[in-house]
Amino acid sequence: MSNELRSYLDVFVAAASEGSFSAAARRLGLTPAAVSKSVAQFEERLGVRLFQRSTRRLALTADGERLYAQVRLPWTEIGDALTDLRQGAGKPAGTLKVALAHTVGREYFVPMMDGFVRRYPDVVPDLYFDNRQVDLIADGFDVAIGGGIELTDALVARELARLRVVLVASPAYLKAHPMPKHPQVLSRHRGLLRRSLSSGRVASWALKNKSGQEVIANVRPVMVLDDPEAMARAAASGMGIALMPLPHALPSIERGELVRVLTEWYAEAPPLSIYYTSRKQLPAKVRVFVDHVVEEFRARGHAARFGKT
Repeated sequence: MSNELRSYLDVFVAAASEGSFSAAARRLGLTPAAVSKSVAQFEERLGVRLFQRSTRRLALTADGERLYAQVRLPWTEIGDALTDLRQGAGKPAGTLKVALAHTVGREYFVPMMDGFVRRYPDVVPDLYFDNRQVDLIADGFDVAIGGGIELTDALVARELARLRVVLVASPAYLKAHPMPKHPQVLSRHRGLLRRSLSSGRVASWALKNKSGQEVIANVRPVMVLDDPEAMARAAASGMGIALMPLPHALPSIERGELVRVLTEWYAEAPPLSIYYTSRKQLPAKVRVFVDHVVEEFRARGHAARFGKT
């Protein structure tokens, strides 16, 4: 394969995975004009149009989709192999594309990165903050941190923590409304409900306790949100009671903005896990990142904090 063709494929894969010539240019250390020119030359050489361009968005054509699906994974693996050879066999190096949720990422995982980048200076974590569940293969991520991602033969998950989903409210709200003593009393309270990003449905409050009792709690809806950080802000402002994953609620609880309600009752959520592709030859940068996160997560005591009732 000629150097010219390798260059074209590098730019094409970057532009397709980033969905933007400007983002691809930043990733490759080029100018947007150089990326656009390279794509145009590649299209001319192939005799097909790979992208639909407009002032607002960049989208793959049917031919572009087909080419991207066929070359993305093997081309990424070839790039990883060449990087390893350039840096020394098996030495972690290269850009590491990581997806993680806003609050969980900022509060718990970004503080872990200082030790990682010091230990592995040739690896550059590229963090994407998004509360939606990503498709690692289609979206071109090396690693995702979250919960509930559907496992396939192409994915592996290592569990970081079991999660509790807890009831919280602001001290001001509880001063104005009596603290509930049982889930049945929640029907008298204002509730902040959560809409699932994946299904679009509003989640019910299915609660349980250590004794094995289970109950579906009713509440008077005051607002529906699809973002746990926004739910924490709304609850902290005194709007009502929210049912939230403990990792998202803890920062506000520790600042005194929220307090637990009905502490013996909780809901469950899929465990917090770190996901990556099940390649036979896992790139060194992915392997050391996963090991680092698992070790740091345990050392910092997050698993115990996220699962406590």
